Amino acid sequence: MNMHPVMLMMLANQRQRDLADEADRHRVLNGAREARKARRGRKARAVRGQPTGSLTSCDPSAAVPAR
Repeated sequence: MNMHPVMLMMLANQRQRDLADEADRHRVLNGAREARKARRGRKARAVRGQPTGSLTSCDPSAAVPAR
């Protein structure tokens, strides 16, 4: 099957654009996954090592009225 050289060039260019679009999608999705992992990791680190609330002091605290 013979194709016109212009048609072959158009198909090759379209394939290159498709591959570039797919690579962009992968980069965006991977970036979102990494950001999600980072957010999840920050939250876990912020809570780790903190008292749970059952260890609060027994001293009465004075409430200060807001202005």
